[in-house]
Amino acid sequence: MNTQPTNQPIRVGVLGFGGLGQAAAKLLSSKGEMFLVAAADQQGYAYSTEGLNTQECIKTYQSQGSVGYLEPVGRLSNNSIQDLIATTQPVDGYFLALPNLPNDFIPSVAQEFIKSGWRGVLVDAIKRTSAVEQLLSMKDELQAAGITYMSGCGATPGLLTAAAALAAQSYAEIHKVEITFGVGIANWEAYRATVREDIGHMPGYSVETARAMTDAEVEALLDKTNGVLTLENMEHADDVMLEFAGICSRDRVTVGGVVDTRNAKKPLSTNVQVTGRTFEGKISTHTFTLGDETSMAANVCGPAFGYLKAGRQLHQRGIYGIFTAAEIMPQFVK
Repeated sequence: MNTQPTNQPIRVGVLGFGGLGQAAAKLLSSKGEMFLVAAADQQGYAYSTEGLNTQECIKTYQSQGSVGYLEPVGRLSNNSIQDLIATTQPVDGYFLALPNLPNDFIPSVAQEFIKSGWRGVLVDAIKRTSAVEQLLSMKDELQAAGITYMSGCGATPGLLTAAAALAAQSYAEIHKVEITFGVGIANWEAYRATVREDIGHMPGYSVETARAMTDAEVEALLDKTNGVLTLENMEHADDVMLEFAGICSRDRVTVGGVVDTRNAKKPLSTNVQVTGRTFEGKISTHTFTLGDETSMAANVCGPAFGYLKAGRQLHQRGIYGIFTAAEIMPQFVK
């Protein structure tokens, strides 16, 4: 069991080292309450009790394709996640910055942790309703394993879902929750998995077809759309999370947005609108809008680590199982 005095910095691992994983590592390097001790990608992993050097990790990954090449702490492996867990090195919590492709990938990673006997906090920034449902069905297994799992803790689901849960308190009944996001990225290749996931939400595409697309095919699609992906009525886990938290039925929640893969500037402001009836019978709408200057990485990684800190506090109190961003308040990481 990973026990550590409460005043010690939290030892964090990041699984997945694409755009999101690298952004998570950068964010951690500015924190005092957490530090990066482990990182894994498809071809290897790195671990250091003293903490990994973020710049070295990113440089190694970008030049050689894997943190496994990081001397002297990297290891090459085709089963990097399983092999990292098997080292039984002390890690208090992992951020699963992994693609949600295929749909059962993140739940299968959670199963690896359950089987390993590791105890600690897991956080994901998962998107799809069906993937979160798979994780919710694992509640008893996670509880028995001594794992505190925080699911849907990115921007949406995550920050915006939590804002909707808070905004709902003004109302006696929730009529609708509408989440609209704008994402601007200068180069889609920095967020390949995220862009593929978004394509999987488009009419005529599925998770499987998007995953099977070559980079050239993705490029061709983006050329057709001038780099812009417009997404409507997405299968986004905000719906099941708000239903699970008892706020409204999932059919009252809609998620959509616009992703511009060629411009860092957001095509529209990300916001959540919560419409409901107050106890006096008035119909009103609360709107929570994210600042355009905040990047996707800032709005995903910040909340993920805030929820990891909250999960750590629950774990230290012996509270295990699965929780979502709509149920627990994140704690600010200094």
